[in-house]
Amino acid sequence: MAFPLLFLLFLSIPLSESKLSIDYYKKTCPDFDKIMSEVVRSKQIANPTTAAGTLRLFFHDCMVEGCDASVLISTNSFNKAEREADINFSLAGDAFDLIVRAKTALELTCPGIVSCSDILAQATRNLINMVGGPYYNVRLGRKDGLVSLASLVDRQIPRSNMSSNQMISVFAAKGFTIQEMVALNGAHTVGFSPCKEFSDRIFHYSKKSPSDPAMYPKFAEALRKICANYTKDPTMSVFNDVMTPGKFDNMYFQNLQKGLGLLASDQALVTDPRTKPFVDLYASNQAKFFQDFAHAMEKLSVYGIKTGHKGEVRHRCDAFNKLKA
Repeated sequence: MAFPLLFLLFLSIPLSESKLSIDYYKKTCPDFDKIMSEVVRSKQIANPTTAAGTLRLFFHDCMVEGCDASVLISTNSFNKAEREADINFSLAGDAFDLIVRAKTALELTCPGIVSCSDILAQATRNLINMVGGPYYNVRLGRKDGLVSLASLVDRQIPRSNMSSNQMISVFAAKGFTIQEMVALNGAHTVGFSPCKEFSDRIFHYSKKSPSDPAMYPKFAEALRKICANYTKDPTMSVFNDVMTPGKFDNMYFQNLQKGLGLLASDQALVTDPRTKPFVDLYASNQAKFFQDFAHAMEKLSVYGIKTGHKGEVRHRCDAFNKLKA
């Protein structure tokens, strides 16, 4: 009876995912892990915000057309790419630079072998682990996508002012449960957000209150000082986790309980009865958060992947191998 059972288990795995493996480059690019580790470590040490920027870049890539490096494509006269969507304007330059560095190093060692989508997936995992987060397996063998359109981005990525209903809907459309959504939001334990993303929570919130009453008053006051000139300087930003901004931990969830959540979409997680139990769970149990986050990231990393003839291995990560007319 063992064979039929194994056969059924195999059938339960999407065919595209079954082609991936942890040691995909063992024979074709044996130094893949070593090169990735060296490039990632060097970049993170030089620019400590690289981890958060790369994690966000990976998420924005996977949520639109799947994890196929479509977000890395540059716009040309024939095509307005994903990077031109307004929500992607704030993606970190350090993250793009990291992928370029890794691709360049790999092309010198094993040209035409490693996809940009695999580089982005592996770099994200390495960086999460490097700043204190959980280690999880990254299955490799993705191909790079052949489509990158700014017009496809809208409503595919959660916005900072979304309600819990809207966020749940966005994640559910891609096969993620409410608990997985909350776990993935825990990525906000690192990184930062531009003041414009939460300005409506701290300036002129209502006639009764200048700031959102759900926000700790002194926190709101401090944010108003920091973001006072945000309309003149749109680059002004604040750490998502003001307590331990450079460390991947469960402080993000503890902050939500104390009114120290930065974005409206963050705050929604602690007020909605469907999401609050998971916020409370992760705030009190970092090990459980790490376990669920790792599981959700493994699931995210194979969402909408391309294999075989559905994609390509790009020569450079910001352009298709053949110019799209």
